Amino acid sequence: MSPLRPIVRAATLLTTAYLANGVLGLLRQIMIYGAFGTRPELDAYWAAFRIPDLLFTLFAGGALVSAFLPVFTAHRARGDEAAAWRLASAVLTTVAFVVSGSSLLAGLAAPVLVKLLLAPQVPLPQQQLTASLMRIMLITPTVFGLSGIIMGILQAHQRFLWTALAPMVYNLGIIAGVLFLAPHRGVHGLAWGVVLGAFLHLIIQAPGWLQIRGRYRPRLGWHDPDVREIFSLMIPRMVGLAAVQLHFLVNTRLVSGLGAGYLAALNLAWQLMLQPQIVLAQAMATAAFPILSMLAAREERRALRRTLGETLGILLGITLPIAAGMILLRRPLIAVLFQRGAFDAASTEWTAQALQFYALGLPAYAGVELLARTFYALHDTRTPVGVGVGTMVLNIALSLAWIEPLGHSGVALSSAVATTVEGILLLILLARRLEGLEAYRWGRTVGQASAATVAMSLALWTIVPWVTDRGWPGLLLAILLSAGLYGMALQALGIPWIRWALRTAFPQGAPVWARKSEANHPQPSEEGD
Repeated sequence: MSPLRPIVRAATLLTTAYLANGVLGLLRQIMIYGAFGTRPELDAYWAAFRIPDLLFTLFAGGALVSAFLPVFTAHRARGDEAAAWRLASAVLTTVAFVVSGSSLLAGLAAPVLVKLLLAPQVPLPQQQLTASLMRIMLITPTVFGLSGIIMGILQAHQRFLWTALAPMVYNLGIIAGVLFLAPHRGVHGLAWGVVLGAFLHLIIQAPGWLQIRGRYRPRLGWHDPDVREIFSLMIPRMVGLAAVQLHFLVNTRLVSGLGAGYLAALNLAWQLMLQPQIVLAQAMATAAFPILSMLAAREERRALRRTLGETLGILLGITLPIAAGMILLRRPLIAVLFQRGAFDAASTEWTAQALQFYALGLPAYAGVELLARTFYALHDTRTPVGVGVGTMVLNIALSLAWIEPLGHSGVALSSAVATTVEGILLLILLARRLEGLEAYRWGRTVGQASAATVAMSLALWTIVPWVTDRGWPGLLLAILLSAGLYGMALQALGIPWIRWALRTAFPQGAPVWARKSEANHPQPSEEGD
């Protein structure tokens, strides 16, 4: 069976769940911005997120999971389940000790961190508010750390349902905070909603843990060779993630100096762009990572190249038209979703200015997500981290250069440019590492998708002025029209992976047009290597 088949099936499940979560996340944002607008309280809330997010990211987030999953999977590929569970127990115990201790220290130093790093230019009362919010949300890194490791274990067992539901209940926790806590406790109620969501994120995965008969015995295992290997793989990744967080801290400091509301607008634009990236790129990369790790452990390089290339082609073919649509429809999209209550026309304009540049980099964000995880599957964290650190330096330099002429939107543009450079470099280096990426399998697809995106954009551009004044009906019509135009363009160009993907996702009942056209278009091979 082709390795891409379980990837497509898992990605279909994850995409559906992430799409539902995206709707919840959008509802969450609408409620938050409707209640607080772009007022200083919300600036303090987003600034307070930075240190808890930094601790989770460095010690228990992407760095740890990216290093843990390939080693855990390698034990399972050799049939050594006992060693795999010993490793999992050691990692869970270490995360609990290290992250909780770091969070306690950060809570004690919260006022100093806010004054020196996050918001030195804002008034003292807002600094104090940021510190108090930070202390509440510092409860979450330890909870998310344990939850993240459990998610990696479930994914290694091809159990994606509970991991897909976890972000949804996290959003529900924040929504509960907005509805029931914020009316009485203001923005502090919103922070406690984040804590509630973190615990729900962990608890929802309990059924999956029981299904795989998860085993845990408290142990540190710092002298275990596997634990040491994970730490050695983590260190470069931690450096890369520290660079990313440094970039966020620099952005927070730069934009905070522009005046009240710009940081909240920039954050909203980032999260709007992030929704399709989560729904599509993270779903595909999450589904592919265990398969890529398994192929790498078995040294099946040809299958690895083929699987990566086909997955990348599908991913870019989906994100290109979404990026174009977000750029062209940015103002009506933001106005329809958010312009109510405390969120006024100025807030819409500030957010739209940043969104157009963030969306420009959406295909690159999606590609980097998959390419980096391929390096991790090969037990190589240094290469993507080195590239990431270099492009983060470029990102910060561009932000410093463009903040004055372009304001907060210059920060968004610098991010898109730097991420595009990062994606190109990772692609080149990965092609060298794998002795090619079989670009003939997916390069033509990306070119055809680009042509279809241009055709769709030209048609959409002509109706944008009409859409702007039509509210929900106009926006919905424009989205449906764009999707239809893109689909017809792809049909005319005859991209093979669309038919193959439908046949893979629905093997018992592919659409008639997909079955009829298989004779006229070559499909990816399904023979194992």
